[in-house]
Amino acid sequence: MNHKITYKNDCRTTIWNEKNGVAFITFPKLTAAGVLHGMSTRLGGISEGYLGAMNLSYARGDVQTRVDENHRRFATALGYPAHRLVFSDQVHFANIRRVTAEDCGKGITVPSDIKDTDGLMTNEKYVPMITFYADCVPLLFYDPVHEVIAMAHSGWKGTVARIGKQMLEAMRAAYDTDAADVIGAIAPSICQNCYEVSEDVAQAFLEEFGEEDYVKLAVSRGNGKYLLDLQQACYLTLTEAGMLPEHIDVTDICTCCNPELLFSHRASKGLRGNLGVVMMLK
Repeated sequence: MNHKITYKNDCRTTIWNEKNGVAFITFPKLTAAGVLHGMSTRLGGISEGYLGAMNLSYARGDVQTRVDENHRRFATALGYPAHRLVFSDQVHFANIRRVTAEDCGKGITVPSDIKDTDGLMTNEKYVPMITFYADCVPLLFYDPVHEVIAMAHSGWKGTVARIGKQMLEAMRAAYDTDAADVIGAIAPSICQNCYEVSEDVAQAFLEEFGEEDYVKLAVSRGNGKYLLDLQQACYLTLTEAGMLPEHIDVTDICTCCNPELLFSHRASKGLRGNLGVVMMLK
């Protein structure tokens, strides 16, 4: 594989895979645990222009048949049945839904009643779930004790609302999950150097995380602008909620630094498709 990708550091917490021309990213700890999972890239699909090539969203103005084919290719590469996918319906907040086999196909082959949902979880096998990204932080969870998978889309609003903690609490309520058992990943998303925010966003993080943690998350650029570290905020949320640091892979890849390989809302000024993250129990 000759694709050039920019890493934040020398620590590889992601695995770059390619099958039949479809490139995707996996995470060592979830791979070692035997969890089917993967994050798409821009490579391997048939969409065109700024949607090229592996756009997995039907909501970005793409041709439906091209998105259908992209899903077929990505599913074949990872090894899950595309027609059984359960789609999220993301609103950049912290709503979570438990899904079952009855939800299979919602969003891809049948209309969906899953609305305003940024997090999905299940303990049923062969129920593949997908969430969508173009800079926001994907959070992946696996409880090996109770055989539960979960995933959450964490934009800045979801991060302030601590969707990662809310997911762990939802898993505990539904499946008796202990956060200390959970294995997870903070997947490729925008890095701090690329993520400039306004003062009101920075203030929201200060109020939620407190001064001691805030200094790890935000750097002032002057003129009311700040560089915000969503990945670190998610990491703090997960560890403070009980996940063990040694159970978490934290991404070393930035979406905005790699716009040729990954969709980035910031880098493209909104002209982009969507990446997808899929998880399924087998």
